[in-house]
Amino acid sequence: MSALADAIARSFSAAEPDRPAVSPLRALGRRRLSGAEVLAQSVATTAPAASMVVLPVAMLQTGDLFTGLLTVAGATVLIMMVALCVTQFTRRQAAAGGLHSFVFQGLGTPAALATGVAILVKFLGSATLTLYSGSRVVTLLLAHLGVDAGGWIGHALVTALVTTVLLVVLVRGVRVGAIAILAVELCSLLFIVGLSVLPAAGTVAPPPQPVGTAHGVLYLALAAIFSLAGFESATFFGPEARRPMVTVTRTVLLTPMLCGALFVLAAWAAWTGHSATLINAYLYGTASGVPAALVVALELGVCCSWLASATASAHAASRLVYSLGVERLLPARMARVHARFRTPHAAIVTIVAAVAAGALVLATGELLDDVVRHVVRAMVVAAYALVAAASVRFMLRIREQTVPVLVAGVLGAAAGVGLLGYLVVAVVLDGRIGTAAVIVGLLAAGPLWQLYLRRRPARLDAVGAFDCAESADVLPGAGAFAADAAGNVVLVRRGRTS
Repeated sequence: MSALADAIARSFSAAEPDRPAVSPLRALGRRRLSGAEVLAQSVATTAPAASMVVLPVAMLQTGDLFTGLLTVAGATVLIMMVALCVTQFTRRQAAAGGLHSFVFQGLGTPAALATGVAILVKFLGSATLTLYSGSRVVTLLLAHLGVDAGGWIGHALVTALVTTVLLVVLVRGVRVGAIAILAVELCSLLFIVGLSVLPAAGTVAPPPQPVGTAHGVLYLALAAIFSLAGFESATFFGPEARRPMVTVTRTVLLTPMLCGALFVLAAWAAWTGHSATLINAYLYGTASGVPAALVVALELGVCCSWLASATASAHAASRLVYSLGVERLLPARMARVHARFRTPHAAIVTIVAAVAAGALVLATGELLDDVVRHVVRAMVVAAYALVAAASVRFMLRIREQTVPVLVAGVLGAAAGVGLLGYLVVAVVLDGRIGTAAVIVGLLAAGPLWQLYLRRRPARLDAVGAFDCAESADVLPGAGAFAADAAGNVVLVRRGRTS
């Protein structure tokens, strides 16, 4: 009992700092979200129900179904390695900036800014694509009810209505509808898994738009990676989770494991022909001979999955923009938080407005949709390669490296760089010079941003902000507090004064 007695005695004589230590992310409300709510956010972002339909169609477009099955399985293994790398950070800190903040810990400011750009483009693009796709399916569902919402004006009205609902949900917070979204996703998954496993009636008709390129396997691999991308969205809610080091880590590992298994199942069903009914209903509707009730049920399930993904992606993007506002990398108004709901409403409104505008622009032509998909997938690969490399550097720096983590980090980074380089070459060979220019420009945006910020070095002091222990979290005398480089009071090792 001598150690306990010493600690109690020390607590009465401990000097408190002039200013209390507070977390830079405390405005969001700390320790509020349960594990199920964090899992719902992560699963919704990946849109597993919709992806189980889209991936088999992409496999058919490449032509070689067995190669497609192996490609989907390989993409799942790659994402699992990246997830293992991400957990090396989630076990040690919680940050609303997600991968942006983690890469800063391993590779420094330029790489962190590059990751921030890449992951922001990813979530904005993902939200835009899923909002656009979901709104189109809403239009089809309205047509079944006799409501004509065709044409650009009808699509714009449906998009505006869906966007309004999305905005209300986002401003009210993750907890509103999180469990409901997860329940709807599970119901959609059960329906689609059933269609994928049961023997199919008939054969699959050729897809309307074959890829027609020598790089079909690459595009399928990127589609599979993009379908699994979003598992890391749980990291953006670490400061708000009740047990962030445990809850977020489990979610980051569990989400790609479950979704990857479902996607491999969908690929197997396409290879064996079990998904013929599912694919025919998705591509051709009742014209393929599939009953109307089944077509409507499939459209409803895919629509819910896409809109849930749009909501979750916009949610994650808003947390990243909020974190960049806290770090003074974006205007300070992006760090404003709603007084009642404790959500970054300024960032949310900005993100939702950009996503809605993008969805309306996509409705003007399929060519732009193709460009957005390539760019977003490139940004996903870039962000994952950076966080994999950062995990290796980080673990070596703190001398806690293990062989599995080092192997996963090196292989994940190498695979990411290889895929990214191959994609740039492939789009150039396919005649998409503009797409390649956009990808290269976005990859260079982070280092250029860092060069710009050197003119204002004070802004670089707050990069990589994460949730810190507050004075109220520490027993008196159990630790010492001091100012960091940015002038904030933080907890340091006991006995340290600067």
